[in-house]
Amino acid sequence: MAIQWPSEGETAVGSIYKRGRNWYIDIRFKGRRIRKKVGPSKKLAELALKDAEVRVALDEYGFTKNDIAIDKFFNRFLEYSKASHQPATTARYRVVLDHFKTFLNSYPRVTFLSEISADLIDRYKVFRKEGRMNADSQVVESQTEGTEHPEKKGARSHTINFEIRTLKLVFNLAIKWGYLKENPTKEVAKLKVNDSKPPRFLTVNECKRLLEACPTELYPIYFTFLNTGMRKADLENLEWDDVDLERRKISIRRKESWQPKTGEREIPINDALHDLLENLRQDNDARNQSNYVFCAKDGGKLRTKLRDKLIKVAKQAQI
Repeated sequence: MAIQWPSEGETAVGSIYKRGRNWYIDIRFKGRRIRKKVGPSKKLAELALKDAEVRVALDEYGFTKNDIAIDKFFNRFLEYSKASHQPATTARYRVVLDHFKTFLNSYPRVTFLSEISADLIDRYKVFRKEGRMNADSQVVESQTEGTEHPEKKGARSHTINFEIRTLKLVFNLAIKWGYLKENPTKEVAKLKVNDSKPPRFLTVNECKRLLEACPTELYPIYFTFLNTGMRKADLENLEWDDVDLERRKISIRRKESWQPKTGEREIPINDALHDLLENLRQDNDARNQSNYVFCAKDGGKLRTKLRDKLIKVAKQAQI
């Protein structure tokens, strides 16, 4: 069964269909598609379709009411993110939105937020999986979770899932701001992650070689990483107030301008790390008197690119 009705020069198409034991309604309007399960009753499905006719006429689905251009909304979202999130988080969101805008270059008629559908999101997943990005697209690989270079190969499944989660967050905000009634990612399934690499663990011998290859100023940092399993941001934001050498505990705690990704927790201090931290504290008391355990030369927060340094040290150690 199908039904059509006019709406300000546009034609909305609705139909019902049966899959298994259940009936569904399928509505298409202005490039958007909404599918909903009704149940085993065909009569109820027909009534639901008629109800959808009224709702579209009243614009309850938000197809035209308070609509906004996609570029304009993405820019507004990034401004919001700058004020609400850490710079690294905003940078990751920006990369995802840039990927999505590049994808939309193949759909020039899709210009408004209301025209983004679940079907379009599914096409985006294929687009990213196949790596069909423009050669001039700007990708900040270090800012995303495993983002692959787009000209070489497609993104991994867990990266695409991260991007879909990001788009879901973005569109949820659009609902809150009154631009959408429903999130187009709502019915989009996650990709099965079967292309991730197993974690790479260093042997005891490799740990020794890594530390032996470290420059003097980096040795305490990577020694602490190896002995605690701390995240990079945990270490960069670690203050002396977080270190209890008597109880032999490191507290990973929220700060006014930062909060730990994996939540607040305590990390035990072993004998070797205790000796290193004791020496660092004595040196800090005599020189910098910084609040930070690992600080820049001026006593402020550490700004060294630790990942880049680690790659060089690991190559030198033949790891």
